[in-house]
Amino acid sequence: MEVDKKRERHCRRSESTLSNSLSKRDYRIIKKIGEGTFSEVVKTQSLKDGKYYACKTMKQLANSLEKAHSLREVQAMKRLNPHPNIIQLHELVFDQESGSVSLICELMDMNIYEFIKGRQYPLPENKIKHYMYQLCKSLDHMHSNGIFHRDVKPENILIRHDVLKLADFGSCRSVYAQPPHTEYISTRWYRAPECLLTDGYYSLKMDIWSVGCVFYEIISLRPLFPGTNEIDQVNKIHDVLGTPDSATLQKFKPSRAMRFDFPPRKGCGLSHLIPQCPSPTLSLLYQMLAYDPDERISARSALHHTFFKDQRMAEKRAVSLRRAIGTVDGGETSGTPNSVDQLWRIARQGRRQHHLKHMADPLMRCNPHRYPVELPKLNVVVPSPKITYPVSSLPALTITHRGSLPAITSKKCHSRLVKPKDPHRTAFKTYYMPPLERKRGEY
Repeated sequence: MEVDKKRERHCRRSESTLSNSLSKRDYRIIKKIGEGTFSEVVKTQSLKDGKYYACKTMKQLANSLEKAHSLREVQAMKRLNPHPNIIQLHELVFDQESGSVSLICELMDMNIYEFIKGRQYPLPENKIKHYMYQLCKSLDHMHSNGIFHRDVKPENILIRHDVLKLADFGSCRSVYAQPPHTEYISTRWYRAPECLLTDGYYSLKMDIWSVGCVFYEIISLRPLFPGTNEIDQVNKIHDVLGTPDSATLQKFKPSRAMRFDFPPRKGCGLSHLIPQCPSPTLSLLYQMLAYDPDERISARSALHHTFFKDQRMAEKRAVSLRRAIGTVDGGETSGTPNSVDQLWRIARQGRRQHHLKHMADPLMRCNPHRYPVELPKLNVVVPSPKITYPVSSLPALTITHRGSLPAITSKKCHSRLVKPKDPHRTAFKTYYMPPLERKRGEY
């Protein structure tokens, strides 16, 4: 009872400190969205422009503004922004008195777990392709910028107006950092075999395995490998994919806690679990869930898979239209095929204007060769996604693709010691509005 009272007093002091800190930067707190092991998130409103944002406040304190900027998540977001499928960092707020660090980010509607939770019927195939294409684009952008995420799961994939964005970069790491890495990093259900079977000898291909698990979950509306512990997790993988051959296992540096004497097992296969799944979908799933990370498909190659043929064609049409008619003023920078409809509307409008002008001006009928046949070029501009970093808060970032991101020493301890309330998901939530009713998994 006394512990609960102390915790409640501490929460009130924290909320008061956060409120004072944000009010100095002209933000007001609307409501608390969620809380995880390393941060808490509140919905805020800017008193300057009236817009709503998600404010993620780190539980790890910093003793200076320089230390705040050196946090791994801050460095990663500044390197990766702007991108249409990466959560956008608007501003960093550092309170010198308390040492708290808050990230003001764009506010999304929900995460993928909330989106599919409770659904009785699967999503349409074109919707699945639309979301997965954006997810692969976000990972391709990360990996090409020298960072891998290490905690891809439905709770960290956010959507708003059919635009998907990857969030929560607190666990990310440089692709050039030498292993061993932190052992218990990814959420267990989405943890790749090399993370389960070794003492931290894994690479960026672990993200692709996690994406494959998310892909299956979006298709089937249920998790693929819901293991209750590390041993059970490996067994569930072998139940579906079968026991790997000795050549594959020899590539893994054995873990101190995991023996490799697995009983031979064939595995039921993904086609048995989702029998109505088309061949291109199964093909991409199997390539993402290859047991051997060397044989696992990359994010860049996944974007060129047959499964995404429609998305690639839509993007090509959009590019062709932009070249033909210029750029559209006020268009959303989603980078997704739903912008094609808007471009077609502009094209049709341009043709109508050209026709009316032709009918109104007799000189055009007399001298048709003086006027171009193609669509009139509209003198408008699409604003590219921009992030304004106040000079006092966010200094210019010198991007280096070599070397590791700043280490957060406290995370490795938490990964072993902190146990979330629900044994099926990690207790973490970020950037979206609806409260998370069920916390799933663990680190």
